Amino acid sequence: MKRIDIIYGGQLFSVGGRTVEGLTREITQAVADNGGWLTANDGEGERREALLFIGPGVPIAIVPIPDPPQEPEADASVTSLGP
Repeated sequence: MKRIDIIYGGQLFSVGGRTVEGLTREITQAVADNGGWLTANDGEGERREALLFIGPGVPIAIVPIPDPPQEPEADASVTSLGP
């Protein structure tokens, strides 16, 4: 997983190095606890830490951004002969 985007308060945030399952579990626990803080990245380029308050009735969306598809490696044993 490349990253997970988070839409919160109409703004885009993201987290990296996490799984969707782990993030949804953390959000569910924060709601069950009547609120908690989620650390995310704000902006693109230079990383800025943002703390998002998660609780009952707070709208939040998570959008998994997968790694780009891998190009198959060319077979080094195949030689292309010109026309």
